[in-house]
Amino acid sequence: MNRTSALSLWRERLFGTPFTGFVTLALAFGIAWVAVPIIRWALIDATWSGTTRADCAPGGACWVFIRARFGQFMYGLYPVDQRWRVDLAGIAFVLGIAAVVFAPQRLKLRLGVFMLVLLPPLGIWLLSGGFGLAYVETREWGGLMLTLFISIYASLIAIPLGILFALGRQSQLRVIRLISVVFIEFWRGVPIIAVIFLASLLLPLILPGGIGIDRLARAVIGLGFVIAAYMAEAVRGGLQALPKGQREAATALGLNYWKATGLIILPQALRISLPAMTNEFIALIKNTTLVLVVSILDLLGIAQASLADPNWVGMNMEAYAFSGAIYWLICFALSRWSRSLENKRRL
Repeated sequence: MNRTSALSLWRERLFGTPFTGFVTLALAFGIAWVAVPIIRWALIDATWSGTTRADCAPGGACWVFIRARFGQFMYGLYPVDQRWRVDLAGIAFVLGIAAVVFAPQRLKLRLGVFMLVLLPPLGIWLLSGGFGLAYVETREWGGLMLTLFISIYASLIAIPLGILFALGRQSQLRVIRLISVVFIEFWRGVPIIAVIFLASLLLPLILPGGIGIDRLARAVIGLGFVIAAYMAEAVRGGLQALPKGQREAATALGLNYWKATGLIILPQALRISLPAMTNEFIALIKNTTLVLVVSILDLLGIAQASLADPNWVGMNMEAYAFSGAIYWLICFALSRWSRSLENKRRL
């Protein structure tokens, strides 16, 4: 399509009739009415340089506050001289994911399993310490690093459990199907904030004496179970979307249940379920903010805690705008990555 045809098409869509032209102009006016003051506050009238609140000009955003608190937004209270460990863990995860994505097709599965076994314990060791590294207690973790930690490790619980219980709900064995239904319906029916409270406050009372689980680990496990229930329903939708002929064809080839499921049924079901699973993972990232109720300071928690500093009182809009922008960028990147995977699968 050349440029003239594209302009004609847009003109027809936006101003094809008097009514569509009126709607287009009304929407453009509404967007401008909302966007112009925000742009002026965030960019044009904003203060970008300085060291204290006194350097900020009235009427615009004071991004000096973000510069002064940037380290806490990223790392929380993690010791400054140990933050290289957080960076190294992040680089390791990014390189591991990139290695799996760009690996030849015949090596993807083996490399993916190897990274799945290697990276999670490596990340915990780097962040918490031990074996030659200084210990850093989880109460010092915070900010964006804690948000990503909870999201990644809760998803490592949620995805395998979700697939397992989705298969269990489709099982012909009544006991397995009943256990799967009870698990899914229970965790879907309990509010996430209640799960975090129960995991953080009641779990130590239930466990035998002498057995302790870190507060952060309790929150991760609780979130992982809740998201697993939603993941299970997403995967079950993919399983139900497959024609029955797929299973019958696998049986006709002599494949048993596990081979048919692992090689034929599940890969197709996960491909169909990818948009819904991505949506659940995005919801998990946003639900990490609920850990604030048990005094775990993720990105949003650090933003609120930083406002208690008397030197920066009143910086609410800057703190929440910066935090919201980071959440939006992460979720938007995930949605676009999921969309690109869907497009590749269609080719």
